[in-house]
Amino acid sequence: MHSLPPSANLQRMLSLKELIALARGEGEVDLLFEDARVVDVFSGRLLRTDVAVARGMVVGFGKYRAKRKVDLKGRFLSPAFIDAHVHIESSMVTPREYARAVIPHGVMTVVCDFHEIANCLGQEGIRLMMDDIKGVPFNLYVMLPSCVPATPLETSGAALGAEDLRALKGEDWVRGLGEMMNFPGVLEGKVEVLEKLELFMGERIDGHAPGLRGKDLSAYIAAGIRSDHESISKEEAEEKVSKGMYVMIREGSAAKNLEELIRAVNPANSRRFMFASDDRNPADLTQEGSIDFCARRAIGKGIDPILAIQMATLNPAEYFGLKGLGAIAPGYRANLLVMDDLKEVRISQVYKDGRLVAEGGRVLEGTIEMRRWPPQGAMRVGSLEPQRFRIKAEGERIRLIEVIPGQIWTRKRSERAKVEGGFAVADPERDILKMAVVERHRGTGRIGLGFVRGFGMKKGAIASSVAHDSHNIVVVGVGDEEMARAVREVAEMGGGMVVVEGKEVLASLPLPIGGIVSDRPITEVRKSLERLQDAARTVGCRLPEPFMTLSFLALPVIPELKLTDQGLVDVEAFSFVGLFE
Repeated sequence: MHSLPPSANLQRMLSLKELIALARGEGEVDLLFEDARVVDVFSGRLLRTDVAVARGMVVGFGKYRAKRKVDLKGRFLSPAFIDAHVHIESSMVTPREYARAVIPHGVMTVVCDFHEIANCLGQEGIRLMMDDIKGVPFNLYVMLPSCVPATPLETSGAALGAEDLRALKGEDWVRGLGEMMNFPGVLEGKVEVLEKLELFMGERIDGHAPGLRGKDLSAYIAAGIRSDHESISKEEAEEKVSKGMYVMIREGSAAKNLEELIRAVNPANSRRFMFASDDRNPADLTQEGSIDFCARRAIGKGIDPILAIQMATLNPAEYFGLKGLGAIAPGYRANLLVMDDLKEVRISQVYKDGRLVAEGGRVLEGTIEMRRWPPQGAMRVGSLEPQRFRIKAEGERIRLIEVIPGQIWTRKRSERAKVEGGFAVADPERDILKMAVVERHRGTGRIGLGFVRGFGMKKGAIASSVAHDSHNIVVVGVGDEEMARAVREVAEMGGGMVVVEGKEVLASLPLPIGGIVSDRPITEVRKSLERLQDAARTVGCRLPEPFMTLSFLALPVIPELKLTDQGLVDVEAFSFVGLFE
């Protein structure tokens, strides 16, 4: 398993005696990087020297006798990057396909919260994901999901209590407790929440507290929560840092916070900041990258390049206790990046434990083999006649969800209802569409109904079984028949995404692993997503990432208004509200 202590996955570990001898220059090292400009993340400087590697570990700097030499000719040598918070399942590919995408971008270690698959498949889902990474040159660590289900306001496919987490806590790949998104439960002292916090007290507990400030934030931190990736303003990030938190600066496909939060970083507080990708789709991963993209953008916003590299390496390594990772120094693992340009974070080679694994933007042939997956999970949606999506008019005004482009936050709005034949209907001329969340795990037949603004669709429907966090089927459309057709298509695929116009399916992407992950290569998934986005545009959708946006409309822990299978949720009040005012 690649999340064992620093040298545990090497062919033959160096004994302490061998390590000391080789570091002193006695004997031959395996590899010597000559004339490197080393990014020294400890002192914040560039060090021009040679770097010696033996048995996958850095043993020293300077001249050494070596079996093999690589002349870098003054190119930069950096520690490999660490993603401080990610849900691999949100890329809609398996862990090994995710690794294939991010390794060429210099990401050799990720700290993952398998919250998404756990909400669908429970403990089994987490173990399936970890089994998939075996044999891949990649470091995968896990923060155990703290909120499965995320709230009692939705229906998930599984539940993980404190005792379930205790059964996983002893695994060597576990680093702590994942994002505690039920911050109202923390503040109210809910028993089931406190049991999980107490189980990990004194260890790492990640946070998820958008907009939390003042005394409530102090109480949240006092509960043992030490990081947060949900800050949306410079002032919020500064307050969290000043109260002892580590702030993860997230730049995902839907939630983009770097431009605002990087303003909070300065040389005095930079050690409290890290980068996180959280949720990035296959197109962004393969084209823009991951943590390298964050570092590149930060540098572009005026952050010193070495400081940005430090935030991408040493800071998360120290926060998560990843010994031997995050720096280039004697006794550290030789997870290294060769860069042609430091400011542009242009990576030409990637080394894992001293072995070249990627070059020229591609993983080397034979490094990662595909693995066959049987279908996992089920779609229990029952009867889906169009009339199930009708909304009886019970007032003149409706509450609706308003999408905020580039954010997973939404606004709650009030609008006059369009009524036909006693039923409230979509009004594309005012960009008001119908929305539904269909429970698909337990066969309850529940359907939450509502309205949404921001998609711009003039016809058709789009649906997906990727709907954070419980991953029921979410659909947005103009008419009931098209919405029902879209949900049926998703169910018949065993999970996935679809665009429907009339009786025609314009594009689809099957996701048979838990209804949220594909069993196909990331290149194929990316092409299918591009076809889905093109199809969404043909029905008038103006959002650049319609399915990523759609996936967060059912997340009742992100303000202000969300829809679950159980109904419309006012997130700030953490309670259901009526659709009609």
